[in-house]
Amino acid sequence: MTERTLTLAFESSCDETSVAVIENGTKILSNIVATQIDSHQRFGGVVPEVASRHHIEQITKCTNEALEQADVDYNDLDAVAVTYGPGLVGSLLIGVTAAKVIAWAHNLPLVPVNHMAGHIYAARYVGEFKYPQMALLVSGGHTKLLVKRVMMLPVKLMIKLVACWESITRQEKRLMNGRLRVRTLLISHEQWKKKIIMTLALVG
Repeated sequence: MTERTLTLAFESSCDETSVAVIENGTKILSNIVATQIDSHQRFGGVVPEVASRHHIEQITKCTNEALEQADVDYNDLDAVAVTYGPGLVGSLLIGVTAAKVIAWAHNLPLVPVNHMAGHIYAARYVGEFKYPQMALLVSGGHTKLLVKRVMMLPVKLMIKLVACWESITRQEKRLMNGRLRVRTLLISHEQWKKKIIMTLALVG
């Protein structure tokens, strides 16, 4: 019988507080997300100080709810994982502090997770990785082109990519929802779709 390993994971790199309980690194038992879209939407982007304050308000609530939904408690945990960067410093501080406190209080190992690597490896929940492969991360100022397992190449044309993305979302007056709607928008607006494809072609 396979031994059960449970990890309590924290993500607070930007404007959403997320706490999850993961079984054996592959099964999500709970994933609680507190969004801040309504608070930032009127500003046309994320306000770091406002984001930090919301994380403080939500981190304990999300943690309790994640444990309850997964039907586990602190004594069942084997490790604590947390996003350590890159991201908004104030926001990251809230998640890292919460994770450190829980790890220390319950004598659990603390696993630091790179934000960008997390985006890539989240795809493992859809299917197993087969190498070699390529992944393009479009994440604000941290856009990267990754080839195979270890080669990480910064994308020099990141500014153009982000500019296209912001043009699309501002045009639709849905900046804060851009990350959720970008696939639909790229299909709907051929002129912007061509810009994106041209930029990606230059990167490649």
